[in-house]
Amino acid sequence: MYIVVLALLFPTAGAVYFFGAYVILMLVTAIATAILAEYVAKWMRRRPFRMNGSAVVTAILFVLVMPPRTPLWVVIVGTAFSIWIAKEAFGGLGHNVFNPALAGRAFATVSFAGALTNWIAPVHSFLADGVTTATPLSESFTTNLSRWAMYKALFIGNVAGSTGETSAMLILIGGLILIAFGLIRWQVPFFYIGTVALLSWALGEDPLFQILAGGLFLGAFFMATDYVTTPVTTRGKVIFAIGAGILVVVIRRWGTMPEGVCYSILLMNAITPLIDRHVRPRPYGLVKKRKETG
Repeated sequence: MYIVVLALLFPTAGAVYFFGAYVILMLVTAIATAILAEYVAKWMRRRPFRMNGSAVVTAILFVLVMPPRTPLWVVIVGTAFSIWIAKEAFGGLGHNVFNPALAGRAFATVSFAGALTNWIAPVHSFLADGVTTATPLSESFTTNLSRWAMYKALFIGNVAGSTGETSAMLILIGGLILIAFGLIRWQVPFFYIGTVALLSWALGEDPLFQILAGGLFLGAFFMATDYVTTPVTTRGKVIFAIGAGILVVVIRRWGTMPEGVCYSILLMNAITPLIDRHVRPRPYGLVKKRKETG
């Protein structure tokens, strides 16, 4: 888990750089809440409390998918929901069905929508005069930048958006660290992002804009790869990734929300047991017995 924390330092550092010191306050609040919530949950269930890093990872991811000026009380409530309801209520680490950070994000969006509308332009943005404070996927987003300048802004992170989702470059660095250490399979982000690009192109959208904008990279490398809430086999993971990619495009194009990454992963989390059931690895040495004829 601590290697995951190391990988998350890159988008986290970018979040602090682009959106200011308030992000640090959000992180400290979320991490403290997550650790305390997990300790209380273990105490109530009379289970030993161990600092395995999972609560810290959940807290960081929760902050990274929230708006950069999220009120601290929302951070506390959302993080507590992630730990108590999405994780510990199912039995703790290894038993949860849904990604805790995304479950907390979905809960906060539904419960406190009015408090999550304060999007700000990056503090250290050399493109501040060319891009609105609306997020790239929102209907109110406008820019006078050229196409390639817009791609550059999206890749580096000089756009409004959730705290840690704006810089595809920093997320990619963190994701490559996870792949290098063998903690995630490269197939998941490849097929997830590739599916969104292919379908966007088929529907007449700009595929490069669609994969760089929003939380696709963060979701592909850090949440669709969660080993607890995704299929066991590589084949199952590919099915998961393709399904999530399809859902992203469907939600973005026809849904009422501009972004679909959060809900695409949560919906695929829900059918992960079904995927595992139909895509089972054959036990080593198993040979089907032939029916005797005669």
